[in-house]
Amino acid sequence: MRLRIINNNLLHKYQNLVPNGLQKAFLALQDAGLSTPNFSFYTSVAAVYSSKIEGEAIELDSYIKHKRDGIAFQPDYTKKTDDLYSAYLFARQNALNENNVKEAHKLLSRHIVATAWQGQYRIQNMYVATEDGKIEYVAAPPAIVPDEMEKFFTDLSFLLQTEMTTSEAFFYAAMLHLVFVKIHPWNDGNGRTARLIEKWFLAEKLGEKAWFMQSEKMYYNQHQQYFHNIRQLGLEYEYLNYDKAMPFLLMLPGLFSRQ
Repeated sequence: MRLRIINNNLLHKYQNLVPNGLQKAFLALQDAGLSTPNFSFYTSVAAVYSSKIEGEAIELDSYIKHKRDGIAFQPDYTKKTDDLYSAYLFARQNALNENNVKEAHKLLSRHIVATAWQGQYRIQNMYVATEDGKIEYVAAPPAIVPDEMEKFFTDLSFLLQTEMTTSEAFFYAAMLHLVFVKIHPWNDGNGRTARLIEKWFLAEKLGEKAWFMQSEKMYYNQHQQYFHNIRQLGLEYEYLNYDKAMPFLLMLPGLFSRQ
């Protein structure tokens, strides 16, 4: 089967550039000692730093005290991160598919978008702007979003059924992240969902250890480079050039040289 929307032109070159020992480093991942049967440290890390990428003023230490130890903070300080934490827990317990991605969006967007748009594709034009009001990206036109997402989930289903190496799984996880962000199917919560899908896919392909990766923290610590690499593909959806995706794709395996 030929992929319909996920571009794999860079796969061979990518495999030659991925750091040696990727599989060994992945298999060495372990859960944190702070985790308990009712609290996941690395899910907290994921939820906090994915939220921080989107501008939330939440700190990991405070969130752990809130989530693990029951220390109360103002609801506005924790509620969006709590929603995202719930979406990660849902993903850990459910298969990666279109219906469950929509359910995850309903969870993570409870305090972001109106109820009517939780888990629903947008029908409005969408663009991403800088803080000074400059348009830096125009997303897929709303008329084609359902078709683009149908292609996305068809490819996802095929990839989930395809045997692949560790490096191939990392390549496609990052590419799913990137393509989802570029379609931008929701009114809001696109980045949070894309980063969740990336890790969810790796967990499906490589196992539970994927949930112990601190990819969201890495993206936050390099958020200027993260957004720069996403922008490199182009300004408008119809003219994106995925041959320029390599710097973004290499961020994920590069995580293991920084942990």
